[in-house]
Amino acid sequence: MLYFDANATTPCAPEVQEAMRPYWSDAFANASSPHCAGRVAAQAVAAARRSVAECLDARPQEIIFTSGATESTNLVFWGLLLAPRTRRHVVVSAIEHKSVLESAALLEEQGFEVTRLPVTPDGVVDLDAAARAITPETALVSVQAANNEIGTIQPVLQISRLAHEVGAFFHVDAVQALGKMPVSMLDWECDFASFSAHKIYGPKGIGALFVKGGPLRWPWPRPLRGGGQEGGLRPGTLNVPGIVGFGAACDRLQQRPANVLENVATLRDLLEDSLGRKFNNSISVLGKNVDRLPNTSGLLIEGIDADMLFLRCKDVLFSDGSACKSGVIGLSHVVDSVLIEKKLKNKFLRFTLLENVTKHDIELLISSIEEVV
Repeated sequence: MLYFDANATTPCAPEVQEAMRPYWSDAFANASSPHCAGRVAAQAVAAARRSVAECLDARPQEIIFTSGATESTNLVFWGLLLAPRTRRHVVVSAIEHKSVLESAALLEEQGFEVTRLPVTPDGVVDLDAAARAITPETALVSVQAANNEIGTIQPVLQISRLAHEVGAFFHVDAVQALGKMPVSMLDWECDFASFSAHKIYGPKGIGALFVKGGPLRWPWPRPLRGGGQEGGLRPGTLNVPGIVGFGAACDRLQQRPANVLENVATLRDLLEDSLGRKFNNSISVLGKNVDRLPNTSGLLIEGIDADMLFLRCKDVLFSDGSACKSGVIGLSHVVDSVLIEKKLKNKFLRFTLLENVTKHDIELLISSIEEVV
C-alpha cells in the first residue's frame, strides 16, 4: 500500500525503536524509584528531555512530558478554567485542531467568552481580526503553528505579541510544525506549546507541553493531582520507553539530511501539477498562494466526490479530512472555514507525504486516482 497520510501519523523509525527497546524489559524500573534501577530510568528521561528541549529551542526544565498534544492542550485550558475569575475571554482560530476548539467550547459552557478568529480564503488567520479581538479582557490566545489539513503556516509571532501587549497568555499547537518547518520557543515568544512524538517518526502515546519558565512559572492551579512528577503538572508514573523514543525522534530530526524537506516539497508540487494536467486543470489547491508545510496538499478535484474516491482507492491511503474526525463522514471544519462555495466542500482531499516518498510513489498515486475516477 502507498501511504499518504503522514499528518495523521508516521511510522516509528527503526533507530527510535532501538533506543526504546531496553526500557521495555531490561531497564524497566520506575523513574521515580530511589534505587539504582530507578536512577537509570531517570537518567534516560533526563537525556530525552534535553534532546526534546534542544529540538524546540527551549530549556529542559520547560518540557513537561504528557500522553500527547491533546492532553498538553487540555492542561492549558483546564488550568485557565480553575484560575481565579479575573479575565474570562479566550481567542482561538476557527481552523484549530479539535483539542483546542472543544477545550475552548468547554470554557464557553462555564461562562467564558470565546472569540473564533476567521481565516482568509488562503487559510491564514486574519491578523486584523486578531488585533480587534484580543483585548485587556483576554486571558488566553491559542493559534496553531501550521494547519493539519491544508498545511498553511500561521503568523504565530505576530499573534503572540498581540496577546502579550494586553497581558494575555499565548499557546501554540505546534504538532504539525515540528519536523516540517523551523520551530523555536524563543522566536515564537510563546508561553505554552503542544507536541506529539508520533508526528515525527516517534512512538504514539507520548507528547510534551512546553511551559515557559517551567512548572514554577505555571500561572494557574494545577489541573491534575497525584504524585509530584513533571513538576506536579502531569503527575503519574512516567512512560520511560515513550519518553526515550520521543528524545530519539528529536535526535533523528537534528541529524537528518538538510535537503529532506526541499525534496518532499518538490514531490508535493509534482503531485499537484500532475493532477492538474490529468484533470484538465480542474483542481484547486487550498493555501497554494501562501507559506505552507512542504509535505501537505489539501485540494479539490471538481466533479469528484471525495468520500467515494476515498472509499474506492483500496491500495492508496490518504485522507478526506483530519484523523480527529475519525469515523465521521462529513465536512471538515477547516474546509468549511476556507471555502465559500458550498457545492465544492465535499470534494476535499488531503495528501500528506512521508520523508522517504519517491517520484515513483507519486506516479503510482496519480495512476491509482485516475483509474478509480
